Amino acid sequence: MNIHHLVKMANDIGAFYETLPDRSEAVSSIATHLKSFWEPRMRREIIDHARRGSDQDPKLKDLVREAIITLS
Repeated sequence: MNIHHLVKMANDIGAFYETLPDRSEAVSSIATHLKSFWEPRMRREIIDHARRGSDQDPKLKDLVREAIITLS
């Protein structure tokens, strides 16, 4: 999969959940969504990207990165 596409999709999911008033609920909701709707290969690629650090391009939103790290 194209990492740029995966990051865009993950950030779009994050944009939806970042409106929740509780940050921990938003992180949990993003992680749950990724577990429920993304195939394992997609999750592996986005987890690997998130582990490489915040200076990687394309950039994950901080909230999204936090949720992705909980998947590993």
